Amino acid sequence: MATKKAADSTLYHLSPKGFWKKFRDAVVVNPEISSGLPLQGVNRFPPPGSRPEKYSTPASKASDIAQNPYWKRDVRRAYPQLSVITQTGLSSLLIEHSTPQPVAAPAEGDAANGSKAVSAPQETLELAAAISKITESTKIYSASKLPPTLPLAYPRWQPQRAPDAPHAQHAYFPMHMYK
Repeated sequence: MATKKAADSTLYHLSPKGFWKKFRDAVVVNPEISSGLPLQGVNRFPPPGSRPEKYSTPASKASDIAQNPYWKRDVRRAYPQLSVITQTGLSSLLIEHSTPQPVAAPAEGDAANGSKAVSAPQETLELAAAISKITESTKIYSASKLPPTLPLAYPRWQPQRAPDAPHAQHAYFPMHMYK
């Protein structure tokens, strides 16, 4: 008994009849291929939209009016919140984060008390003075440690003189060639 290994292309799809079947067989490269038009009663059973019950949205926290006030849903008034950093605040942040933070060794009684190491408060400087203080103590860039450069897919062009184009000996504007 032979078993069927391939799907029947006409089982769930419409196939032409009569003149159009003969025309299709003559014109189509592979007449065994499906037409792609599904049979109406077999393809999706029951067909969509035929069920008598109606869909109801399940209840959630958003559907409870008491827990979902309008001001939380109103995205039109969710303006970005501005933050202001003064120059003295920025200078204190720069100075604080330019030095490594001191970490105290844990003692036996610290785990129970929950004490933490607190750094000493920094003096307030103007921004220019803070930047000069940071760059004095640590040199960011040197001849051996250069700043980062953009990665280029091709080398940067370096102009080099090439032999000049032929011109008269006393030409007013001789052409200089570069490669």
